[in-house]
Amino acid sequence: MTVATGIISGVSIAHQRASVEQIETACARDERDLVEALLDHEGVREAFSLQTCNRAELYVVADDPDHGRESLSSIVADSPDEVVRELGHEESLRHLMRVACGLESLVLGEDQILGQLQDAYTNARAVGGIGPIFEEGIQKAIHVGERARTETAIDEGVVSLGSAAARLADEERTLADATGLVVGAGEMGTLAAQSLDRSVAQLFVANRTEEKAAHVADQIEADGAALDLDDLPEALSLADVVVSATSSPVPVLDREALATAGETLLIDIAQPRDATQAAAELPNVTHYDLDALESVTEATRERRQEAAERVEAMIDREFDNLLARYKRQRADAVIAAMYENAERMKERELSRALSKLDTDGMTDDQRAVVESLADTLVSQLLAAPTKSLRDAAEVDDWATINSALRLFDPSFDADDTPATLGTNDVPQETQYALASAVREHLDD
Repeated sequence: MTVATGIISGVSIAHQRASVEQIETACARDERDLVEALLDHEGVREAFSLQTCNRAELYVVADDPDHGRESLSSIVADSPDEVVRELGHEESLRHLMRVACGLESLVLGEDQILGQLQDAYTNARAVGGIGPIFEEGIQKAIHVGERARTETAIDEGVVSLGSAAARLADEERTLADATGLVVGAGEMGTLAAQSLDRSVAQLFVANRTEEKAAHVADQIEADGAALDLDDLPEALSLADVVVSATSSPVPVLDREALATAGETLLIDIAQPRDATQAAAELPNVTHYDLDALESVTEATRERRQEAAERVEAMIDREFDNLLARYKRQRADAVIAAMYENAERMKERELSRALSKLDTDGMTDDQRAVVESLADTLVSQLLAAPTKSLRDAAEVDDWATINSALRLFDPSFDADDTPATLGTNDVPQETQYALASAVREHLDD
């Protein structure tokens, strides 16, 4: 069994505390790069990074929590203290479950976060960031997220940023005769196109690869076409409503193209944003970004509150189950290691003692008494530390459990013990004293 050991430390920079610009800054490096950078720090054994359009989160596992916190601080050093939320061991595990269920999302119960969490897990695993702790914790979070969506109504109504953007457009403009343009053919762009399709008369989909744009355009009923990004200036001149959701690291909507586009409602839900600040401030452009979606999603949040309460109760149960599993694994592993090592030492020393006693002759009954004595000594000596470890597990005393794991490593190999443990190095008077003590026990 691979034992889950170590303590989780985490940081979250999300929409509850941070602006779009601050989240963009925190997401300047990709997930795999961040995981590798964290693993390079002293004492970090596992690492995980989750980046979405409204959050940037980092987690590490280390035996020493100080090492974990130091590694995270080095990555988020450029972010203001007030936007960085620090998470401890249990808080990190519960938070990941809440994220997976959509309880921490801008759109309560949104669906995309579950896929984003799975992708982040795959990325971390690809560069060696996933070990026993995160294997258990992240898979449990994904499992709870799936349950939340199949067993409750948490994802009914506006369930994505794409659909929220379409809802905002519908509130701001009359769309029945409007021409829509979706920039980006990824998951959010696809959802935005599907949502706008119900309202607009004409809809264009633009993407860096026109084949992907065509795939999305084939799924909509409104008149329109798939376009390459090179066709954006012409498409912008035709569009009344633009929803932009690319994954481009640089803006794709430049000021010049927007300036000549006429009256345009632009909803930019990309991370980082697809339109420069200068473009967004043009007098002919009504611009909304992720921060503006709060008002649209509030009504959905209120309708889903009852479902959210059911999900919270589900998380409580699953969280307790996960902690109990961690506790059992850690305590049982240490206890098993202690008994395994004690048994090896007992057998070695018992063999030596019996060898000495056999020179004067021993009956089978006497041998059985000596062996029983050795077993009793091991059991009594380990009874107290066994109880202490189980008590430590019950009260979440991770420091005691981790210290014991280092002292009683399950991978301990008796063949690696120094030669000084050999019988020839035990003083002869000590050997005689031991034999004498055992003989007195037999005589009694």
